[in-house]
Amino acid sequence: MPTLPTLFISHGAPTFALEPGRAGAGLAALGRSLPRPRAVLVVSPHWMTRQPQVTLSLRPETIHDFAGFGRALHELRYPAEGAHLVAQRALELLQQAGQPATGDADRGLDHGAWVPLLHLYPQADVPVFQVSLPMGLDAEGAWQYGRALAPLADEGVLIVGSGSLTHNLYEVRFGDPQAEVYAGEFAAWVREAVLSGDADRLRRTLEIAPHAHRAHPTTEHFLPLLVAAGAASQLEPATVIEGGVLHGVLSMDSFVFGTDAAIEAPAQM
Repeated sequence: MPTLPTLFISHGAPTFALEPGRAGAGLAALGRSLPRPRAVLVVSPHWMTRQPQVTLSLRPETIHDFAGFGRALHELRYPAEGAHLVAQRALELLQQAGQPATGDADRGLDHGAWVPLLHLYPQADVPVFQVSLPMGLDAEGAWQYGRALAPLADEGVLIVGSGSLTHNLYEVRFGDPQAEVYAGEFAAWVREAVLSGDADRLRRTLEIAPHAHRAHPTTEHFLPLLVAAGAASQLEPATVIEGGVLHGVLSMDSFVFGTDAAIEAPAQM
């Protein structure tokens, strides 16, 4: 199998599971176009631990780690199998990189994993496991975290950093179609850095990008982008999966690192 690209996916609000919009259609098209992976590895900001952990669950449960979004969302399940052997390999790679990583045989899939996978692989027929996002990680640390996991892309594993291109929950206005200007400007700056393959600029995004602190008052939803970029065998070519801006401030753009993914443009929703 050829080396797989890596992905950064903006998973937005939990309602993305029921309201796919442009981003969901783009992910569905991407899932159909990519080579079939052996497994999917997801790094999500909704599983943060003091030290790295890796899920070893054979049949990971669907974790509904949110409240206030209605019964229909809580009834959704993503019944993918775990990927025990591949997860063990990820554990070994992290340990070889000097990370004090451990396994967790009970942990399921948080919504940062299963919500976007509902669109990427809606049949839940690709095994999935998660690697936690360590607390206190900075931009360079996130990049190196991805580098430690990078060999998996040569072994048929699709590495996904799941977060949000912009993530200011203080300003979220659910259902508001009017996008804040700053969210679009920040997203456009990052898009340019991604498409130009500028690794240094990407690593310094939270220091130098316009409106960086407003777009990310905290860093945990941006760092998975750096994990995905760090794990890529090459940054270029890159593909943008356009998702627009939802709820006023949540940019839903996603990125594919290492391939010019040939996907059909999703219809406007």
